[in-house]
Amino acid sequence: MSAFSRRLCQGAFVIVSVALLAAQVAHAQRTALFESDDKPDWKEGEVRFPPYPAPADLLAFDVSSSATASFFIDAKSLSLADDGVVRYTLVVRGAGGAENVTYEGIRCETAERKLYAIGRSGGEWVRSGNDAWAQIADNAFNRQHAALFKDYFCRPGEARPVLDQILRSLRYGALPR
Repeated sequence: MSAFSRRLCQGAFVIVSVALLAAQVAHAQRTALFESDDKPDWKEGEVRFPPYPAPADLLAFDVSSSATASFFIDAKSLSLADDGVVRYTLVVRGAGGAENVTYEGIRCETAERKLYAIGRSGGEWVRSGNDAWAQIADNAFNRQHAALFKDYFCRPGEARPVLDQILRSLRYGALPR
């Protein structure tokens, strides 16, 4: 093979590699096959805190077989707003009896969660000091958020959940995969 042919092959290889890389980057930015490029900006709807949860309205859900705490969702606080956020009151009871109550939201479209408020023992809400959305991580420390996202709230392949399906999954078991 002559030097000219070798350089021609190397140049063609570089051009094809750059073109493939550019196509891969363009594809990675798109989240659905038929998604339009002009996606409207998402705006979070107004958030109103629900009444403090009553023990009779709590639905237990499974986080993992190794969890030492018990986890509950207040069925009456569960909502799905026009902005696509599933909002709920989470109650976590430790093995020693300590209880944490929070009002939170999950966006299925982006796999993010947000803490809106923390419950006090007198049955009142205190607004969270951190109002940023955070990516849901599937780790032992915050496994409850990953379990709610993957197993109860957000069906695979669907950006927007259905409230009746969420309630059924909490009452009768996790969503089918």
